[in-house]
Amino acid sequence: MTSEQTALVERLRELFGAEPTLREVSMFGGRAFMVNEKMVVSASKDGSLLVRVDAGQHDTILAEDGATQATMGASRRDMGPGWIHVSPSALAGDGLARWCDVALAYNRGTP
Repeated sequence: MTSEQTALVERLRELFGAEPTLREVSMFGGRAFMVNEKMVVSASKDGSLLVRVDAGQHDTILAEDGATQATMGASRRDMGPGWIHVSPSALAGDGLARWCDVALAYNRGTP
């Protein structure tokens, strides 16, 4: 892991520490955090975050500072609605907790 990714993973562990069903796995080239066996976020090597959100709110969430459409692979293929990439700068201070709250709200509302 890069130093940026390690620092982000440590912050995520603190934020998700009280979750009863937390699991970490390697996924999407990063370190994913699973709650209720569903991915919530994934810490990328560059310190950015892949966030799983409600596809119905995708465009609204995409308009927020630091949020862009998530892509994958060398071809930068669009991951589709519900997948948001958040820049490291948008995760400073309380930014990370806010993005985790958005992802957890979606996670808890899906079967």
